[in-house]
Amino acid sequence: MTAAAFAGQPYSDQTEPLIIDRLRVAGALTLSLVAVEGEEVIGHIAFSPVTITPVAAGWYGLGPVAVGPDRQGRGIGSALVREGLEKLRELGAAGCVLAGNPAFYQRFGFRNDPALVFPGCAPQYFMVLALSEARVSGTVAYHPAFFGPV
Repeated sequence: MTAAAFAGQPYSDQTEPLIIDRLRVAGALTLSLVAVEGEEVIGHIAFSPVTITPVAAGWYGLGPVAVGPDRQGRGIGSALVREGLEKLRELGAAGCVLAGNPAFYQRFGFRNDPALVFPGCAPQYFMVLALSEARVSGTVAYHPAFFGPV
């Protein structure tokens, strides 16, 4: 389902299913939620820890999030994001970051924050949602599983 959701998308390098598998193998898939219709998985969202230098603890990266192509536009992705963020709050997370479409993610409170930088990502697509009062600044790094074998 994840491969189908990203097939043909110009912003994807088609590694999203591999990222999920590598995060799982590395024990770095903090939160993985699925949307199911009948017995079919129609959506998935993943959250994994990120590192912020200088050190800030309790931050997570959202992604990948995918909804089957025939189910997109029905609110499934939004429901997964909302539920995932609620679960992060329950875990006591300090915040969440992502690289994605501002038009989609701003509705959940994500904003650009020049205090946090993700090298290699255009700043307008890198967004932050603080889940605590703590302010952070620095450079964000996703888990190595995002980029290859761990």
